[in-house]
Amino acid sequence: MSARVVEIVVRGRLGPELVFALEGFAVGTDNAGLTVIVGAIADQARLLGILEMLDDLNIEVVSVNPVQTDD
Repeated sequence: MSARVVEIVVRGRLGPELVFALEGFAVGTDNAGLTVIVGAIADQARLLGILEMLDDLNIEVVSVNPVQTDD
């Protein structure tokens, strides 16, 4: 099974320590104050782990979306 690319949108800006912890993911913030995290997720357990980490830090997840790739 190949990794799927997902986009996780959260409210607010992430601190540098959290961005560093998301190594391998592209992290960017838009003008509306939303942060977009994009990267490959090997399996559902990895995705749930990231979402749980964000929840533990009281970071509001706005959406989780699959990203179309050329594969």
